[in-house]
Amino acid sequence: MDQGTLIAIVVGVLVLAVIGWLVWQRQRSEALRERYGPEYARTVNELGDTRRAESELIRRQERVAALDIRPMSAEMQNRFHQQWRAVQARFVDDPKGAVTDADALVEDAMRTRGYPVSDFDQRAADLSVHHPRVVENYRAARDIAHRHRRGEATTEDLRQAMVYYRGLFQDLLEDREHEAEPRREAAAPPASAERVVERSTARDDDRLEIPVKRSGERVSDRDIRNDREVRP
Repeated sequence: MDQGTLIAIVVGVLVLAVIGWLVWQRQRSEALRERYGPEYARTVNELGDTRRAESELIRRQERVAALDIRPMSAEMQNRFHQQWRAVQARFVDDPKGAVTDADALVEDAMRTRGYPVSDFDQRAADLSVHHPRVVENYRAARDIAHRHRRGEATTEDLRQAMVYYRGLFQDLLEDREHEAEPRREAAAPPASAERVVERSTARDDDRLEIPVKRSGERVSDRDIRNDREVRP
């Protein structure tokens, strides 16, 4: 074999290796985009670099894979469901207290599933691995709670926080962590509507209506719409 032929073979192998690496990189990026949805774009925007963002998302998966995430029993699901109904009913007379209780209930559900709950940012990052479509709910609800403490949130803001908490809470009652394949979600909405649609996870037949008691008006138990029963 002459030198020219050998050089051609080496160059050909290198070209194929580069093409293979580029294809693998593209497939990995597509898989991460599909898995994380809006969370993928958020992480890229936060870190300012696609490669760094993808490395961060993979690190999250490795971290969560090492956790002992446990499914809830039917009995435990029903207990948490009843607690949520009580929190929701409290909103009528005490919106601030209800939002505080909703945050604590979500944290309790996470702890029961096996998620560490010491640091909020890490908590949200861990949740994004199996609950990427609703983790922004969590961030948004926490933001509203913080604004309320500064006197900057209205009762309607607090009602929206309850909707956000509910989206994540419902997800936590399911065992998405042990599904064989990540659930394929519907196509992402336009960027302008993404935050509202993804956070509320609302269909017309599955929206959370939380009544607000107006001055001089009595709110009966019938005005409080109960959640759908959680089925094992």
